[in-house]
Amino acid sequence: MTTKLLDYSRLCLHTMTTKPWSLEEAVHAYEKAGIKGITVWRHHIEPYGAVGAARILGDSGLRVVSLCRGGFFPASSAEGRQRARDENRRIIDEAAALGAPLIVLVCGAVPGIPLADARQHILDGIASVLPHAQAASVKLSIEPLHPMYAADRSAVNTMEQANNMVAALSSPWLGVTVDVYHTWWDPMLKSEIGRAGKNIFSFHVCDWRTPTRDLLNDRGIMGEGCIDIRSIRGWVEQAGFHGFIEVEIFSDQFWAWDQSKLVERIQQAYLTSV
Repeated sequence: MTTKLLDYSRLCLHTMTTKPWSLEEAVHAYEKAGIKGITVWRHHIEPYGAVGAARILGDSGLRVVSLCRGGFFPASSAEGRQRARDENRRIIDEAAALGAPLIVLVCGAVPGIPLADARQHILDGIASVLPHAQAASVKLSIEPLHPMYAADRSAVNTMEQANNMVAALSSPWLGVTVDVYHTWWDPMLKSEIGRAGKNIFSFHVCDWRTPTRDLLNDRGIMGEGCIDIRSIRGWVEQAGFHGFIEVEIFSDQFWAWDQSKLVERIQQAYLTSV
């Protein structure tokens, strides 16, 4: 296999993909494997604090692509919504300390709050924290989640909804994340990716297993499922996105593996199925 075919220059792993590893273990292993990008999940930095985690990341050769995750804006009370906004401001400060240029927003939903109301909470919440993000030079990215999560995880479920929010707030500090796991089913996906254009801030990949054994923790490695990842990648790149391709896999099965073997499988799949 030629060097060109082994090009991992755009490959990024989420620390959640190798959840059993500490941040230090993940950084060391990703570097050793020749991976160039890392997206850090907040619970992986908790044992070190933002300053300690920033030191680990800064001493590595990895590019910090983003911090996961902010959001969760809807709440049944004004006090709850204010707490969410305050927490997102703290997350923005955390991202700035880590050198993460982007925060991915899982926007939130609360059972009993109508979706239209939850979406307004989200829009208002993002609007309230955008000035803080701009001041910290940290971008925010709305990630639509699959409709199966609409009740309790995110009321933003399509690229159209995410694009509408970005258009309504009209800030260069706000964009969208295209995650194939959450969006592959959408008949409007191609046109909404084209509409998003330069507002696509990140691109996440994994696969949809059939049958799915768990709605949260049974994602597949690219090529194992039914998602046409290469077509979606093509649409994203036609829209102007040429950043990192981020592998985000939640899987009880793969978390039980030798994580080094998992990284090797992901690298193979990246070359053959992405």
